[in-house]
Amino acid sequence: MKLLSVFAALLATGTASAFTAAPPAFSVQRSSISKTVTSMADSEAEFYIDQDRRNLMNLILVGSAAVTVGGLAVPFIAFFVPPGAGGGGGGVSAKNALGDDLYAKAYLDSHPANDRNLAQGLKGDATYLIVKEDKTLESYGLNAVCTHLGCVVPWSAANNKFMCPCHGSQYAPDGHVVRGPAPLPLALAHCDTDENGKIILSPWTETDFRTGGKGWWN
Repeated sequence: MKLLSVFAALLATGTASAFTAAPPAFSVQRSSISKTVTSMADSEAEFYIDQDRRNLMNLILVGSAAVTVGGLAVPFIAFFVPPGAGGGGGGVSAKNALGDDLYAKAYLDSHPANDRNLAQGLKGDATYLIVKEDKTLESYGLNAVCTHLGCVVPWSAANNKFMCPCHGSQYAPDGHVVRGPAPLPLALAHCDTDENGKIILSPWTETDFRTGGKGWWN
């Protein structure tokens, strides 16, 4: 009798187990898909982070190259540009080597006729003041900067011309080129005196009387 009861209990347990609900397959699939999407999202995030870094590195490299090339190109281009002749909106007082203003009377008393001597002129450029035969100042001064490579050109009284010691350029007494390699005449500046007798140099914006054209320094 007891054996029959045990058998019945085992049969009931097996039957109940047969009808127990198994985990749905779609739940497992959904979990797998969710993990896949999450993994893809993480991969995309990593990709975009790497791309941003790559773009930043490209910008740094391009910027560095531009700065390097620019640093080399500017002096190279400037080498072929004639030096500035000075200028500005108004006149400046001519000064001696000590920075003192020059006065016409005192200057003419201490310099002979046909003298060409340096003074500090427009933009601080060395500028020749010219004393004429009648012991008056010429109406123009000459910028002493050579138009070849920017040397200061000395006046040779013995040869009656400006002679550059750097590369042999020569200029006539009025500053026009008589021998190269200088391509352009010496720049002009107006030379006047003010009411106090100071020598004043101002920009020459008119036609260059030596060439008949516009001054290259304008």
